[in-house]
Amino acid sequence: MSYAEHRKIIDADSHVIELEDFLISAADREDKKVIPSMSSQKELPVVEAGLDRGKELFKKRQEDPEIMAKFDNAILDNTKSGWNRVGAFNSKERSHAMDVFGYLIQWVLPTFSFHQIAHSEDPKVLEVGSKTLNRAMAEFCKSDDRLKAIGYIPLQLGPEKSLELMKQGFEEGCYSFMIDTNEPNEKNISFTHPDFDPVWDCFVDQKAPFVVHVAVNGHYKAVSGSFKNNGKTELELGGDAPTGELGLMTINSSAELFLSAMIFDGVFDRHPNLKGISMEHGAFWLPSWLKALDYTASLFKRKREFNDLPSEVAKRHLKVSPFPGEPIGWIIENIGSNMLVYASDYPHPEGTSDPIGKFEATMTECDEEIMDAFYHGNMEELMGIKL
Repeated sequence: MSYAEHRKIIDADSHVIELEDFLISAADREDKKVIPSMSSQKELPVVEAGLDRGKELFKKRQEDPEIMAKFDNAILDNTKSGWNRVGAFNSKERSHAMDVFGYLIQWVLPTFSFHQIAHSEDPKVLEVGSKTLNRAMAEFCKSDDRLKAIGYIPLQLGPEKSLELMKQGFEEGCYSFMIDTNEPNEKNISFTHPDFDPVWDCFVDQKAPFVVHVAVNGHYKAVSGSFKNNGKTELELGGDAPTGELGLMTINSSAELFLSAMIFDGVFDRHPNLKGISMEHGAFWLPSWLKALDYTASLFKRKREFNDLPSEVAKRHLKVSPFPGEPIGWIIENIGSNMLVYASDYPHPEGTSDPIGKFEATMTECDEEIMDAFYHGNMEELMGIKL
């Protein structure tokens, strides 16, 4: 019996935990010298001992079926290092992990390789790095149709270069891409400017939803560093989760701001078939955000005609993956059942040791139709498919 048991599940958010040569192996010869080493980035420090132990345990699993079986039985143990978990960095083993989980589709995103290139101020590193990252993600997923590769497009490079990178990434096998929610240079045009319309058209043409994900925010900081000077020691949740209570309280800020701009600047009006998903920003903010959208529109209605309530635009175009343990039933009661989707975050620790159990503990009043929408129906609608 798989972890999913009787459920039909599309997992909206999982990750590869890369080895140190993930990007270099996929890079063109002339690009290898441009890409920084994985250990050089400091946003998500690489623990060399954990990486080496992960490779050692992978080798043991491949050589001994009994060891493999033990790891299968403990596949949800999120106290293990990411590199130690089944399918973390090997695509063939990830397919095996899919069998153990019983998921029908799983979106796969980068971890260290994103941080390896995304924080550079050198446009060449951003361009070459994202091109290579997209190729590496597509290569990881290409042998299993259940795995959908999610790459990265740094929109801060401008609409023309972004479109060029997107087209190449789609051609090489990416399903879709994470995009920054914030333009770090305040003198540049917004990502919602009509000059970016060809980028949104490309998503529509490929029938691929855009992805906004925690940390992919163009260096946006919701919490001033001064708040750390409080005489306390900060608590960390691990992985790419925010540091400290204020980090979690504001984890949605960049996504909320960006998605509001997408609605108020008419991007969805100009692209009625465009879809998007917010990952790892939580969902606790959705009820108040939807109300705030409509309230804001009511104040500005004398200045602009709104064809639809902004909240209805959001519900029509966007999906959100909540954290396990959030009050899913309460959120659905307040916003309806068509926005939330299941995500395991495997093999990141934030996914917890039992995402299904934690989700369902807060969905006791949800009927089967709502549960089906959460586990697969809303993702089917987002992807334009029917399982």
